[in-house]
Amino acid sequence: MPLRQPLFLLSTLVLGPGVLVNLILKDNWGRPRPQHVAEFGGDLPYQTVWKVTDYCDRNCSFVSGEASSAIWLTSVAFLVPATWRKAMLLLVLPLCFILSSNRIAFGGHFLSDTLISWGVTLLLILAVFHLFFQRTRPIVSDRSLDEWMTALGRFLQLSFQRLRRR
Repeated sequence: MPLRQPLFLLSTLVLGPGVLVNLILKDNWGRPRPQHVAEFGGDLPYQTVWKVTDYCDRNCSFVSGEASSAIWLTSVAFLVPATWRKAMLLLVLPLCFILSSNRIAFGGHFLSDTLISWGVTLLLILAVFHLFFQRTRPIVSDRSLDEWMTALGRFLQLSFQRLRRR
């Protein structure tokens, strides 16, 4: 298996659901969850989807981390042979829908939080896929990755040897 494939999966998981959704959007948007909104029995006012507020300090409703992680499963379809892609998507998309709608049903997210989460995560997956696989000269080639990982391994080995000598 070329090194780009697992690196593609790992980088899209870290950058999408990890950094973009959970670190940047959820902790800085301030949109309260449906269960905390007055219309659904909570004590906070409803906030529209694009309005940044301070009603929630961390782990807020916008956007859905679960939906982002669920739609991330589609990134595997980018790596299977073309003849298997449709079958892979037919398997993964219902699971994605079930996992995401579960959070809506129990008051964890608004529908808009889920749909936007799917959109931003898919855009990130497409951008990373383009960077890794679709450029005429891939910025991230198997050879350059192998050379980089070898150099990193040598650096770490030398660093540990220096630490042992102390």
